[in-house]
Amino acid sequence: MTPLSRLRRYTWWSVAAGGMAVGFGTALDLVTHDYGLVKSLSVALAVALVIVQHTRYMRQAMSGLGRGEHRPWEHAATFAVALAAWAVMAGSGAFLPAWALLPALVVAHVGAVLPARSRWPVVAVMSALTIATGGVFGGTHARPAMVLAVAMIVALVFADLIQLWIWQLVLRQEQGRKTAEALAVAEERLRFAADLHDIQGHHLQAIALKGELAQRLIGRDDDLARQHAGEVAELARTALRETREVVQGYRRASLGTEIANAVGVLRAAGIETTIEGDAVGVPPPLQPLFGALVREGTTNVLRHSRARRCDVVISVDDGQVCVRLANDGVSPNVMGTDLTGDGGGAGAGLAGLRERFSTVGGRIEAGPAGVDGFELVGRAGVGR
Repeated sequence: MTPLSRLRRYTWWSVAAGGMAVGFGTALDLVTHDYGLVKSLSVALAVALVIVQHTRYMRQAMSGLGRGEHRPWEHAATFAVALAAWAVMAGSGAFLPAWALLPALVVAHVGAVLPARSRWPVVAVMSALTIATGGVFGGTHARPAMVLAVAMIVALVFADLIQLWIWQLVLRQEQGRKTAEALAVAEERLRFAADLHDIQGHHLQAIALKGELAQRLIGRDDDLARQHAGEVAELARTALRETREVVQGYRRASLGTEIANAVGVLRAAGIETTIEGDAVGVPPPLQPLFGALVREGTTNVLRHSRARRCDVVISVDDGQVCVRLANDGVSPNVMGTDLTGDGGGAGAGLAGLRERFSTVGGRIEAGPAGVDGFELVGRAGVGR
């Protein structure tokens, strides 16, 4: 049994204890005194009815305060029965504290199922009617006992409502915990999807490019075509290996590795590539993040430009890192759509990068640079 189920059982028995106490107290009073057969049977039936109604509505209230069935005439009829029994026994010299709890049970369960805005006015009116009925039918000799009866009414109503309120707080906390777990799972799935997108998009683009080069070279330079075909096979094996590592949760690519891969792919496509700065200076916690930036930037250069040159600049200043990828060969219509994140495929990649950078307080900047250039800049720092 889980702690939550144990608490639910405890709460239920706590709110049901009022009905059991009233049943025991009134039954003991009827057994130990001779009120006459008709009167005893009548009030016993009234007690049974009220306890059944109380149990029924308190069980409904366990699913949420103020969410029970709103049946005003049924509540009014039950309260009238409880008040009648209370009036009869108050005028018979009975044990008033036990019988005062009979209408108190109705007050408790009505208050539990009513919405918060109307709960306390109704509880106040019903409690006042209970006290007035006892005062009218009990007479002056019952006034000392009435003080105790009033205290017991208030105690029962507040005890039941407080128990239910605590139960609702626990339920909300449990729902919050489950929501947090679901969000953690969703976040991990998004992270996995982003990594898989980075790996597959990067390698598949390179494989497609080298495959096209090999196809064009067949019959013109078979040796070079075979070399590109071999590189295609090696890229496919690398993509398969890294995909398996992502699935197993073991992939920890460094920025230096990603830059080396990018340089190899870009130069193979005939794009002159320069590197300024040292990836070693980037703090280890930020290495995978900026590695993803380089992968996405390289994929965008290959997919959305006819670049002749690409520059990668790495700068680290007091723990703050900036990595900039700049390339030429971008047409104006492409710069206005996909690469800015407003259009097609690349935009989805940049949107993912922005989300990942934002989680560490960083930011992504992407946009035109010069006449036909484009820049992708990522900034982040440890502890930001």
